[in-house]
Amino acid sequence: MDKKFVPPYDITDEMLEFVFEIMENLGKLSGVNELKKLPRLRKVNRIKSIHSSLAIENNTLSIEQVTEVIDGKRVLGPKEDILAVQNANLAYKELENINPYDVNDLLKIHGIMMKEIVSEAGKIRTGQVGVYNQDGKVVHIAPPTELVPEQLSILFDWVKNSKTNMLIKSSVFHYEFEFIHPFRDGNGRMGRLWQTALLSSWKPIFTWMPIESIIKDNQENYYKAITLSTSQGKSNEFILFMLDVINKAIKDMLKDTRNHYKHINKQITELMKVIESYPQSATELMQKLNLKSRVGFRKNYLQPALDAGIIEMTEPDKPTSKNQKYVKI
Repeated sequence: MDKKFVPPYDITDEMLEFVFEIMENLGKLSGVNELKKLPRLRKVNRIKSIHSSLAIENNTLSIEQVTEVIDGKRVLGPKEDILAVQNANLAYKELENINPYDVNDLLKIHGIMMKEIVSEAGKIRTGQVGVYNQDGKVVHIAPPTELVPEQLSILFDWVKNSKTNMLIKSSVFHYEFEFIHPFRDGNGRMGRLWQTALLSSWKPIFTWMPIESIIKDNQENYYKAITLSTSQGKSNEFILFMLDVINKAIKDMLKDTRNHYKHINKQITELMKVIESYPQSATELMQKLNLKSRVGFRKNYLQPALDAGIIEMTEPDKPTSKNQKYVKI
């Protein structure tokens, strides 16, 4: 590769239309962008990302099992599949700490993602590999291993210095990364995570956006876009596919966030009328609300308000303490 290498792609009118619509939808999302106060929604989206990205790689665990693994519960299933979820959870937790323009961070995260799954975790591959579709057919033979370090370095240099819109640039990176296929295994999940890392460095909302779940729902077209881009010698088809995926993910998040707010507003409006900025016990709050069922109060009032970050515990390290009280933030 020449040091002045620019990945082959064209910016088309169709791409620009997608970019315009995505930016418009991101603007709408910013109006309800309170994910820091919605830990439950963040967790659900992160689980979707992990489950979907691994399912594309034939991980057999259901989303319920993935949730249990992340919660530290014992799950019956293939050990490697369980380990893959544990590793992916740790890798995704690093999203906010990643420098997406640093090859060393890529190697570090691959080491986390593939720990005890492949012997070369965190290292550039030493042998020849190919890209396989969901039917197990080879759709691309990766470049020789001796070319990989330089190709990666130049790709990272390009993505760091390119002035192209991040939506297009991150999609180009994703395709070129899969083309290089720098690792013995884990290239698919790393390519998807790294596009998210790039997008997150541009707009932090992408840290919690389960783009991978849309890819999984369109898995056949995902591989088709890679194949067509490779045969055409430029990543146009893959860029269009990813822009469509990103747009759908934003629309889904916009809907989910609005629905969440509608839900919690119904559940906690009454609670917020009686809770004060000084500590109050659950019993005191129930009396003010004229409620009898402690279970119903916790489920329908207290927990939604805690999840939304609207109230907090006085003893968060001891959630079941007899002395636990609650205050308005």
